[in-house]
Amino acid sequence: MMAPVRGISRYFNQYRLSNISAMIKNNKRDPEECKTRFDKKLVVITGSTSGIGLYTARKYAAMGADLLCINRNREKSEQVCNELKENYDIECSYIIADLSSMTETKKIGTELANIVRPIDVMILNAGIYMTRRRITREGLELVFAVNFMSAFILTYLLKEKFIRQKKGRILYVNSEGHRFCPWGLRVDDLDFTKRTYSGLSAYGSAKLAQLLCLLIFAEEFEGSGVTVNAMHPGAVKTSTGKDNGKFYTWYKKNILERGFRSARISAEALYYLGVSGKVSEINGKFFNLTTVEEPAPPARDREAADKIWKTVKELAHFV
Repeated sequence: MMAPVRGISRYFNQYRLSNISAMIKNNKRDPEECKTRFDKKLVVITGSTSGIGLYTARKYAAMGADLLCINRNREKSEQVCNELKENYDIECSYIIADLSSMTETKKIGTELANIVRPIDVMILNAGIYMTRRRITREGLELVFAVNFMSAFILTYLLKEKFIRQKKGRILYVNSEGHRFCPWGLRVDDLDFTKRTYSGLSAYGSAKLAQLLCLLIFAEEFEGSGVTVNAMHPGAVKTSTGKDNGKFYTWYKKNILERGFRSARISAEALYYLGVSGKVSEINGKFFNLTTVEEPAPPARDREAADKIWKTVKELAHFV
């Protein structure tokens, strides 16, 4: 219990009711819209066969962008690409990968880093929610592997390509769910072997880890013409959590998501953040849709960022 106690004493006085009220207010806002077209620009999106990723792919395609989709399901990827090419007369291709696997993710990252064409926007959207603990073949907790490690690995491996381009925007589909980890990240227990697993804690840990590493990636991109930011996609209906059984699926649809909005608002926000000139120089920030918002205190802890950065680099064998 020592780590949580230290976390309470470290962060308690940093919490402000004004931040919570701002979050609630921002959740009700509509995103800013961008009318600028993105013709012949290349956009990479992970998890684009349903939900936020699919709506986002359609939005970018409707505005003229070419798409490179990274998904797990080949048949659905084929359907999405055919739809986008037929409806919007753009180029669309896909790469099949299991982003819970560090090995596969590193392979994809290396492949993307070697393409000649500049990547104008990379949207790291792939994510899952699990109610029960599952461990990948490489020994990572599954939610942590998909929601955080895949995005970390891809950003890390593509960092030099983006810097050479001298332009580009990287967007993490993060979440207000990082607040489910209110007393900080348990770097000593990322796989939940020392404490009881809960879906909210695992989800919050992955999203918090992403915001902490965002601090360091933002520093490394500073002055390069490249930006990296994170965003909460709004309270929207998605297919996340569909692998948790019939009861959870019913509960999510009829209770949790009652009153939630369409994922179209997430797509509008991701287009604005990827294209609008109004945010072209904003780097290292957390947005609630298109409004800059201060994340929870543990997500602003630079010392904690250094610890998780070192840990995940070792996990990915980057050191």
